[in-house]
This record gives sequence, structure tokens and C-alpha cells, in this order.
Amino acid sequence: MNAKLPHTQMANAIRALAMDAVQKANSGHPGMPMGMAEIAVALWSGHHRHSPANPKWVNRDRFLLSNGHGSMLHYALLHLSGYDVSMSDIQSFRQLHSKTPGHPEVDITPGVETTTGPLGQGLANAVGMALAEWLLANEFNKPGHDVVDHYTYAFLGDGCLMEGISHEVCSLAGTLGLKKLIGLYDDNGISIDGKVEGWFTDDTPKRFESYGWNVIRDVDGHDVAAVDAAIAAAKQADKPTLICCKTVIGKGSPNLQGGDKVHGAALGDKEIAAVREYISWSHEPFLVPDEVNTAWHFKDQGSAHEAEWNSKFDAYTAAFPKEAAELTRRMNGDLPANFDETLAAAIAATVEKKETIATRKASQNAIQALAPILPEFLGGSADLTSSNLTNWKESSNVRSGKPGNHINYGVREFGMSAIMNGIALHGGFIPFGATFLTFSDYSRNALRMAALMKQRSIFVFTHDSIGLGEDGPTHQSVEHISSLRLIPGLDNWRPADTVESIVAWGAAVKRKNGPSTLIFSRQNLPYQERSEQTVADIAKGGYILSDEADAKVVLIATGSEVELAQNSAAALRAEGIAVRVVSMPSTDVFDRQDAAYKAAVLGKGIPRVAIEAGVTDFWYKYVGLEGAVVGIDTFGESAPAPVLFKHFGFTVENVVAKAKSVMAA
Repeated sequence: MNAKLPHTQMANAIRALAMDAVQKANSGHPGMPMGMAEIAVALWSGHHRHSPANPKWVNRDRFLLSNGHGSMLHYALLHLSGYDVSMSDIQSFRQLHSKTPGHPEVDITPGVETTTGPLGQGLANAVGMALAEWLLANEFNKPGHDVVDHYTYAFLGDGCLMEGISHEVCSLAGTLGLKKLIGLYDDNGISIDGKVEGWFTDDTPKRFESYGWNVIRDVDGHDVAAVDAAIAAAKQADKPTLICCKTVIGKGSPNLQGGDKVHGAALGDKEIAAVREYISWSHEPFLVPDEVNTAWHFKDQGSAHEAEWNSKFDAYTAAFPKEAAELTRRMNGDLPANFDETLAAAIAATVEKKETIATRKASQNAIQALAPILPEFLGGSADLTSSNLTNWKESSNVRSGKPGNHINYGVREFGMSAIMNGIALHGGFIPFGATFLTFSDYSRNALRMAALMKQRSIFVFTHDSIGLGEDGPTHQSVEHISSLRLIPGLDNWRPADTVESIVAWGAAVKRKNGPSTLIFSRQNLPYQERSEQTVADIAKGGYILSDEADAKVVLIATGSEVELAQNSAAALRAEGIAVRVVSMPSTDVFDRQDAAYKAAVLGKGIPRVAIEAGVTDFWYKYVGLEGAVVGIDTFGESAPAPVLFKHFGFTVENVVAKAKSVMAA
């Protein structure tokens, strides 16, 4: 970048593009881009190492716009610095199929690291990225060979800090001492409803100091030199840093700056004309003069940064070929060459053991079987490791100054899930984290974001139903499984036994472009006998577990209710009624199978009964209105699990009665 051009002109280019794009779309948020323009100049012209020619360069600094409503700031930066974001793309802001959607979306816009919009999650993703960088650097860097060495920068606003997730993740980041994480706080005192002093009076610097962060207070956010100095100081700290930048929202708008009206609406032609005069920007809309484009241009410098790193990596490869190949594999998201072989052996061993155990324990056994060949496994739990069973023999806990491969997230379900997404986005790890299924509600929006971003985050949920017993309805999941199935792109697995559990784990690990939930029982579940072909069919999400010729009714079940389906089928067969039992551990995966397979499994014209310890509505898509569902449409009760299952009708007698009723209909 050309430092000879006054920084004011570079900042005003951002202001002009932001207000023009929002005006053309008649939609958007011009206030934040106009207010953070100088902060962006300081970071992107003096510190941010990236390569516009290769947005996926492994050792780039990560930049995240947690206050994603100000997306035009990011798009302006990407366009001006040389990414494949054209002026035509800027003019298509917020339009269908454009590269410049209303909020930043990863894999839509080159250079966008994560999808932001839900406030606070970008900051949480940044924590995950900084954590991944630290752990990878510890694992792969060698004396004289720092091939993993980059910063994570996050822009954030008052809204991000009001969201509870910011407390969760920033507390953990401070505890772990993630010194390459730098947040730049747009402290303008304004949100949509007006001045935040009526509802947000936190002493933010003290708050972050209490977390263990380095805090740089009262920086003039419109003084590029002051922000530059603060960033330079932050890079010398031995802990994460929050730079508190005092700014004026909508800076440059003479009649609207400093107020809420500039936050989330187009300025209007009259005010835009006033802005142009006020900031001495005489150019037509969407026109940036050559000298400003030259000042912002970073493509050549970025390529030079990348070339320098490539030379370092070549030297690293020559000195440490095994480590270089492993780092490349992991950053590409590829599995080890022997993964399928290892998985097949683990499945075969599980079949041979025929264990009757809780599927949460079967899950731990699966982790233990796969972890030795998956150094990229990065597990964890939200303060429930001994219940969720996400650790394994060789796992070691991550602590401040002590890297490992298992994270004690504390009671931070939402933060855990969003941090996992950041880890997945960074690359180099396959993150998984666990809590009780009922607490998936706390982390739901992060699950949704994982699906939207198509990230390989694995969410482990145990204690999956009324089967956890005495803890009562607050902890007993009823609606959760069905509601998770409504999230597009999220694969949900609820295994019935040890074999389905290891297959589910294998499917989740192999799913490179999407997240999965693995939902396990607290109570023991019996091993189910299967043929070799039937074991292979588990991976299709639904399959025939037991069958008879000319079946008169089909029983469909998941998880712990598969045992009930099998016992009910035995009772019906004792009465001379032919029955088919279908286990459907993943309805999402089953729905992707071809029509012929689904018809072969469910049969045509055969009455069906679905059995699951949850709400009933979901299952009518499989049984039809003429079918029946054995489920729970109320909250649970506090009692031992066997008592509860009987109380709610999960008995052979009730299933048999339902089956006979649909056959008679």
C-alpha cells in the first residue's frame, strides 16, 4: 500500500462505497463502515497479512467482522485491496446471487473467513481460529521454522459484547492466554434503539481485564496512527488484546453522524450529497480515483508475503518432510489414507464384541478406535466430560501454556459450539464437543451456522430422552431431536447400539462439507444382531433390521426405541403376524437415498408405526396420516427410566396395540 496518500482519503473511499452501495440497494447498514473506516485503514494498511490472489493461503492472518451488519466495510476492503470482488459486485450489494450479500458469508465472497450476522458469533469464531493457530503452531513449528504464525483480528461492536456468547468465549480466551487474538471494539455508544447508555453501562475494559485480557483503552478510532500504535502494542502482549476504539457512528455524515438513524438505513440522496461535500469526495457514485486504488492495492504485496512463506515452507519440507506432508493433509481437510481401513476394522471388532452398553460409552469406544490415526481430533465437553465421555486414553487437556487435544469448555454450550466452528473454519482439526441433548437449545444458533457454512463440526449430545430418568423434565429431551432435524444441512444420528454408534462416528468424520450431531443414550442398550449386508446399510441412515416375508406392518424406530420395536415385533410374530423392523439412526441421511432404496426399506402399501421417545409430529412424514406414532407430546417426569418408559406408553403392549390398529384401518 502507498503510505504517501493521506489516510483520510483511503478511509473516505470506504465511506463512499458503503453509503453508495447501501443507497443503491435501499437496504443495509452504513453507520458502522463509516465509523470504523480509519480503524480498517490502520489494520489493513499496516498489519493484516493476507493474499488477495489466494484467499485460502494457509498462513494468512484471519480477519473477522463480528458486527457483520456492517458488511460493506468488509466488501470495500476486499475490493480495494485486490480480491475478486469487482465494482460490479459492490453495486450488486444485497442482490440475489451476488458476491456481496447482506451479511458476510464464507465461500460466497473471496476473503470472507466466516459467516457473521448473529452478533457475537464472529468473535467466538475468532477465538476458535486463534486457538487452532496456537495448537497447530505448537505441534508443527520447529526451531527456525515457524510455518504456522499468524494473527486473528476481529472487529466487534456493542451488540457483540451485549450478547451472552461474548462472555463465554472471551472468558475462555483469557484463561487460555490466546495472545494472537486481537479484538478492535467499535465503541460508538449507539445501537438500533439509540444510545446504549440506557441498557448497556458495563465497564468493558474492566470486564476484559478480569478475563485476563490485555486492554488498550480510549484509543481515538478516527486517528489511524493511534490505532496503528495500539495494534503494534497488542502484538507484543502475552495475552489476547481488546483495543477500545472511541468512534462516531456514521462519521462523515454531517446531519446523521453520532445518532441511531445512520445505523441501519440508507442515507438518502440529499444526505449523501452532503457527505460528499463534508468529506471533500467529489467523485461519482462507485468511482474510486486511481491514486486511492493504488494506495489500497495489496495484491502484489500479498503475493510477496505468500511467496516468502512458500520459501519457508519449502525449507521446512526439506528438513521435516513427514511433518510438512501431515500439515498439508490436515489443512486440506483430507483424512489419512488408512482411515477407511481403520474404520472397517473398528466396525468389525464392535460386531464381534456384541456389547450391551450405553451408546455414550459406545461413542467413547468409537473415539478411542479412531483417535490414534486422527491427530486432527480436537475433542471437548461443556463441563460434562465424565458424563459425555468425549475423552480417550491418549487425550490431554488444553491449558494455558500447555497445548493438548481435549478442551474443558466449562459450562459454555453456545460458546463451545461457536468456537468449534471457528476451529473448523481455520482448518487443521476436526473439532467435536459435547453436552446433554436438552442443552442443544443453548447452542442451537451455532449449530445452524455450522450447517449454513457447511463446516465439519461434530456435536455430541448424550442423555438423549426420558431415559436419563430422575433428573426430570428440565433435562429430558422431548422436542430436541425433531427440531434439530429441521436444520437444513445438519446430519443427525441417533444410534441404537454399539455398531450403529461406530458407523455414525465414521459418517460424521468423513463428512467433509457439513456438520453432524451424534445423539447418545445414558442407559444401556442391547446389541442388535445383523447380517454383513445390514451392517453396511447402516451408513444409509435407515435399513431393515429384521424382516419376514409378506410383512403386514412396519415398525420404524431410532436409538433406545429400536429394542422396543424388536421386542414388539417378537410379540406380534408370536401371534402369527409378519413384521418388518426398520432402524433409522439418521433420517437426514436416509432421505438422501434414492427412491428405490427408500421404497425397498419402508415397503409400499404396508401400514407403519414409528417409535421414538420424543414429539410425534415429525414421524408422520414416514408413516402417513393413516399410520401411528408412539411418542411423547408432553414434557417428561422425574422418576427412574423404566418407570417413565412404562408411564409414557413405551411398552410392548402399547406398540402391539398401535400396530394392530393401523393394520385394521
